[in-house]
Amino acid sequence: MRAFEDFRVGDIIEFAPLAVTAADIKSFAARFDPQPMHLDEAAQQNTIVGGLFASGLHIVCMHMRLFADGVLRDSTSMGSPGVEEIRYLAPVRAGDSLTLRVEIVGARPSKSRPEMGLVNFRSRMVNGDGKAVMEMRATLMFGRRKVAGGIEAAR
Repeated sequence: MRAFEDFRVGDIIEFAPLAVTAADIKSFAARFDPQPMHLDEAAQQNTIVGGLFASGLHIVCMHMRLFADGVLRDSTSMGSPGVEEIRYLAPVRAGDSLTLRVEIVGARPSKSRPEMGLVNFRSRMVNGDGKAVMEMRATLMFGRRKVAGGIEAAR
């Protein structure tokens, strides 16, 4: 089980590609972001970027899926105090294959809760052509294996 102590500043973790289909884009949009540019290839709003593309919220959810599978499962994750920044850099389209690259940019034990630590992540999702489509900075909380006095914290 991955705990706070397993995250080292400078470490980079990469996650396997996730395929994006037109059906995925339209299904997510129909349920959560029903704007024309995410539902209809011929929508007038699509002329700005040239065709159907995924909602930014959909991209964040795909990021979360890869991150949850690769980091959060089998970890001492205790949630997150929030996301500091999300940037959408290029449209995500049907046929794209997204890869997630996560760098650990900070890690510190909590001052107020010694049983946990905070880890700062910088993420970048790229498509199959290597073009960045999204960047995110976020902080997550993880349980610690040992706290002051050597008491076992995470199990």
